[in-house]
Amino acid sequence: MTKPDLDAIVFDLGGVLVDWNPRYLYRRVFEGDEDAMEAFLGTVVTPAWIIAMDAGEPMADAVARLAARHPAQLRAIEAFQTRWQEMYRGAIVDSVLLLGELHARGWPLYALTNWSAEAFPVMRPHFPFLEWFRGVVVSGEEGLVKPDPRLFHRMLDRFGLVPERTVYIDDSHPNVAMAGAIGFHAVHCRKPAGLRADLARLGVP
Repeated sequence: MTKPDLDAIVFDLGGVLVDWNPRYLYRRVFEGDEDAMEAFLGTVVTPAWIIAMDAGEPMADAVARLAARHPAQLRAIEAFQTRWQEMYRGAIVDSVLLLGELHARGWPLYALTNWSAEAFPVMRPHFPFLEWFRGVVVSGEEGLVKPDPRLFHRMLDRFGLVPERTVYIDDSHPNVAMAGAIGFHAVHCRKPAGLRADLARLGVP
């Protein structure tokens, strides 16, 4: 099979390069009670609620809205706003090492992330590798979240990228599926070793 001609590589951040998980915070809030924590994350602080902040809803508004629906869980809900930095464990080291190799070889690198517009600028200094990207598109600043195709196209238009000549990497299957439908060479990142192999198959040295 002929390998594609590639001009750029786009990375998702959370789950690919940044280790973020609400469980890092809520294990402390629920003092290690895994069942209570999972019930809370399944019915109260759900992915759908979190994604609203990634789409631009202010954190204070989201917390007030949720607390009004679940007043008995007020303390745990408020922790999302007052202790949100505890959801970050740092960089995913092996993925960042790979990113650094790509940067050193001169690959044009970009990032497209679902991330709150309030949280991203606070956390950005904690991840120096973000300076290796020629551009970063943050969902909360755009008012759109992946897998909305409009967010992908906004990134393409902003940086003059052609999907058929661009690799897109994400840990979310729906995001990868949408990127593939748009025309990217889409890679589902499950673990760094697999990511390295997938890129090699595409001809990324």
